[in-house]
Amino acid sequence: METPQNENTALRMLGLELPTDPRWVNLAEKDLEEILTDHAYCEQKAATSCISLIQRYPEKTEMVKELAPIVTEEWGHFRIVLQEMEKRNLSLGHQRKDQYVNALRDFMKKGGSREDRLLEELLVCALIEARSCERFRLLSLYIAEDALKGFYHKFMVSEAGHYRLFIELAKSYFPEEVVKDRWKEYLVREAQIMKDLELRGDRMH
Repeated sequence: METPQNENTALRMLGLELPTDPRWVNLAEKDLEEILTDHAYCEQKAATSCISLIQRYPEKTEMVKELAPIVTEEWGHFRIVLQEMEKRNLSLGHQRKDQYVNALRDFMKKGGSREDRLLEELLVCALIEARSCERFRLLSLYIAEDALKGFYHKFMVSEAGHYRLFIELAKSYFPEEVVKDRWKEYLVREAQIMKDLELRGDRMH
């Protein structure tokens, strides 16, 4: 069993303020078809989000350069999850409403300039990746099946890199203090969202 110190270290590395309820892994592994379905759609939506940023901000050359391979990677992850489901004779279900992501997007500042909206988008993407990383880490440590431990560890490593990339992109386009202050606000709000949401084993978030 992981020590609280290691858990706290992981949270600090990701910037998150609230750990996932430890019961979540047990709930998730009770119905792999549901959690893998939600995971697959999360990967698909991550690819779509990067495509959207590229389409809306094509003049951000560095961002386009960095996000283009992420699109390919995220879509590849979608296919990997589908392959895992096929191997287990599981079927991809319907996409479900993502209450976590919707709540984060509700916290985005409305109005403002096109540049203001870019900062909000980058920080929301960073936060989604950070929470996904934290949950993949829990699955890689505590899910009962050893094969799935390795499966989720690879996703954990990938999401950690994506989280850092979105934060770095934000800092490359906006003053560091502006990014830091708004990021703190997002972290506080995200912790509250996590407290308010029902604990469900059929959702990645």
